Parts: sequence; structure tokens; C-alpha cells
Amino acid sequence: MSDHYAELLMYVAPAAVQQANQQWLIRILERLGLSRRNADHLDLHSLWLAPELLVSQTCGYPLMTQLRGQVRVIGRPRYELPYSSHGDHCSLLLTRDDNPRTTLADFHNSRGVINGHDSNSGMNLLRERLAPLQRDGRFFASVDISGAHRESLRWLREGRADLAAIDSVTYDYLARFAPQEVAGLRIVTQSAPSPTLPYIGPSTLSDERITQIREAMNLALRDLPQVVETLGIQAVLPASEDDYQVLLRYQQEAADAGYSKLQ
Repeated sequence: MSDHYAELLMYVAPAAVQQANQQWLIRILERLGLSRRNADHLDLHSLWLAPELLVSQTCGYPLMTQLRGQVRVIGRPRYELPYSSHGDHCSLLLTRDDNPRTTLADFHNSRGVINGHDSNSGMNLLRERLAPLQRDGRFFASVDISGAHRESLRWLREGRADLAAIDSVTYDYLARFAPQEVAGLRIVTQSAPSPTLPYIGPSTLSDERITQIREAMNLALRDLPQVVETLGIQAVLPASEDDYQVLLRYQQEAADAGYSKLQ
């Protein structure tokens, strides 16, 4: 029995979600007859590129800007959640309930917060929405980096920022399992749609092996209805890098509008 890295680290909160992901991974490995290697010593990028990787999940934007040709896409999740369905998700542009601004244009010269410049949901989809509204390459008076979607939400709640774009799956999970983290906030608008975050494996995976892994993921979901209920994942759909070209199109459209950097 060979051992492999298998980690799902894009959605690690609340605790019920993390626990469900762990149950799912254990069952996937059982289905494939494999054992799991401890990955605690690896950062995300090292995990994604490890030759011993079986399956992990990355953000679609790093997939297209940092990992192309170095990993293979195994599939993408089909969530059925309030703001995420049919293999797509989006970003929800949020502010505090008591913020007097009502339209997205009203937030010009306000304070933005993003989780990171390499984030599709926190930055790329937000930039796409703001590009038509920027003036001389700027929209915000300031943009700060929180490091995580949950931190961006905290910044909003504490009045340290006025607008943030939050992954809709993250929002759906928090609204269900930790509603206090989205309490007092409202949705200003939604972003353009985006394919859900891809599951990836090493570049050496054959087409046949990718199909086997994806099938094991789906069979494990069938085995674990409580995991399906918690994660909202109905199936792992076939996917490829081509599905994520749209994210580079959003990037290019913003650049063409004179807004290549979110600021």
C-alpha cells in the first residue's frame, strides 16, 4: 500500500466543514486502497507541487497564473448551496448593515480589504466588478490585505474596512455553521460567476488515473450522506484548465479598462 498526500485546505472552517472534509478524504483513500502521508510540514504551494500528492484543492486563479503545466485538474465540486451551484460559485461583495452606501459605485474612495492578491474570489472577481467604475486606475482610497476571508469579514464587522469580496462557499458555510461571523453584514452585489475551486493532482497523473480518483471521490460521497449534507457537494464534475480560462479573461478585461491592479 503506497502513501500519498491528500489534503483539502481551501475550506477549513467552521469545524463541521473541516471534519467533513477529513471524513471524505479518509473514505477516498479507502476506496483507492491507499494510505495517507502526513503533510503538516508542507506549505500550500509545496503541497500542490509534491510528486507524492494524490489530491488537493487550489484556487482557480493560482491554477492559471502559478501552477499551469505543473499540476493536473482532477475535477471541480458541484455545490448546491444558496450562492453556489451547478459547478460555479461567485464572490459576494459585502459591507456593514449600517454603511449608508447602497450601490457599488457608492463605494468609490472607500476602504477595501482583500484576503490576498493571488485570490480569485477575494481579488480577481472583485477587480472585474470594479474595473468599469475605477477612475484613473483607482477605486478605493485604500486597500489592505487581511490574509483570509474570515479576517476580511472581521475587518468589516469591526469597521476597519467598508467593502470586501467573500467566496460564496465560505459565506454559505459561515452563514450556516457560524452565523455570528456574518451577522451585521449585507450583500451589496454578486460578482460574475466562476468555476468552483479545482481539485488537483501531480502533473504525472494519466487520464485513466484522474478518472479513477474522481470516481473514488464520488463513490465516497455516496457512502457518506452526512458529508454531502455538511459540505453541500453533490458531485465532483470533470474539469480541465480550459474551464478556468474565464478567470484570465476577467483579468484581461480589467487590464483593458486600465485597472490591472486592484487599488
